[in-house]
Amino acid sequence: MKKIVATSLLLFSLPAFGQAKEDSIQFSKISTEILNKGKSYTELRDLTKNIGHRLSGSEAYKKSVKWAEQKLRDAGADKVWFQEVMIPVWERGKESLQIKISDGKWKNLKMLSLGNSEGTGGKDVSGEIIMVKSMEEYEKLPAEKVKDKIVFFNYPFNQSYIQTFKGYSDAAKYRVNAASLTAKKGGKVAIIRSLSSAFDDVPHTGAMRYENDQKIPAVAIGNTTADELERLLQSQKITAKLNSSCGMKGEKLSHSVIGEITGKKDKNVILVGGHLDSWDVGEGAHDDGTGIVQSIEVLRTFKNLGIKNNHTIRVVCFANEENGVKGGIQYGKTVRDNNEKHLFAIETDAGGFTPRGVSLEMDDQKRNQIKSWKPLFEPYGATDFEGRYSGTDIYPLHDMGVPTAELVPDSQRYFDIHHTEEDTFEKVNRRELLLGATVITQLIYMIDKNW
Repeated sequence: MKKIVATSLLLFSLPAFGQAKEDSIQFSKISTEILNKGKSYTELRDLTKNIGHRLSGSEAYKKSVKWAEQKLRDAGADKVWFQEVMIPVWERGKESLQIKISDGKWKNLKMLSLGNSEGTGGKDVSGEIIMVKSMEEYEKLPAEKVKDKIVFFNYPFNQSYIQTFKGYSDAAKYRVNAASLTAKKGGKVAIIRSLSSAFDDVPHTGAMRYENDQKIPAVAIGNTTADELERLLQSQKITAKLNSSCGMKGEKLSHSVIGEITGKKDKNVILVGGHLDSWDVGEGAHDDGTGIVQSIEVLRTFKNLGIKNNHTIRVVCFANEENGVKGGIQYGKTVRDNNEKHLFAIETDAGGFTPRGVSLEMDDQKRNQIKSWKPLFEPYGATDFEGRYSGTDIYPLHDMGVPTAELVPDSQRYFDIHHTEEDTFEKVNRRELLLGATVITQLIYMIDKNW
């Protein structure tokens, strides 16, 4: 009897075993193709070195739109088009931050204005610096102690989190809200310690927002400058002087870039994408040039391997993620207006480091199905499928009920360079970048085949 049951179980499992073997062979083909013939690395060099950083509304961003169109065509997309997006335009201009030290001389500090911040109109704005180490400490200050002061929010990136995105989320409220909090109590300028996991003097920019019409400047300083300023404030009063010509310059028409391979069975969409824009410092390599070139690699690999996709595989190079998310919002609106069916969407916007897994924001049935494929991904080091979040640009799709996801690379170095002049092509490793493209392509292959 035991022999009969064992034989029956074996026969029952043979189709599943055969399927897993077939998928494993296809995974190997995808990996071999990308690691040997993938163009992500050379295309990233082209994007970063020949165009560079790509702030929304800039001439460089316009060039990147044409660049993305051509790369999608080269990859084999059978349709490529632009999606119109009205985007906010912010310009940095000239900026400087100085403090008056004990000998009465002014000392320049490395700094960056936060994205979307208003400046000083090119005039000097001076005031005494007061320091707080948390929002709770700030809330206890009476308004008269803040009025006409420059408030330094000296909140450090929490190094205790192994997953550094948790440290980033914890500190991000200071970048987003410092200016409005300061203005409510009559302060002149907000300074924050950068959202940085590194112990260096590199300032990090990033988007902030105003809660009302009280728009005062907000700037960031690097960690070592923040430490120096803290030491000085413990023993003396410090006066700072900010001069900045940054500010919003209205709106203009821009574009996301979209390319696809039409499905053989239906036109239901599987989306992969990243954001084409970047901040106006560095080269926008990890954020998010790597996501753009990895997404394009998916199309190229399907074409080069002759994989006949059942559903439409679509790449979206989103506009304006950094200081408005207008590209993602417009894409979601268009999908809703056209009643277009999306089966799945994944964004790659966490750097081009070694892939560790995929975060899944969807119902448990689909999560468990994808997690059941984990043995196929283990040889490629992608074993973490526990996250429940997805990319910023595809949140409108998630809100419509589309299963969404995000590639999870190793996060330990990302916030050393995020939103800084250090985010350059040289910080990207070829094999790590291509392994990320491999894992995304493998996942899309499985979803296209099984959903």
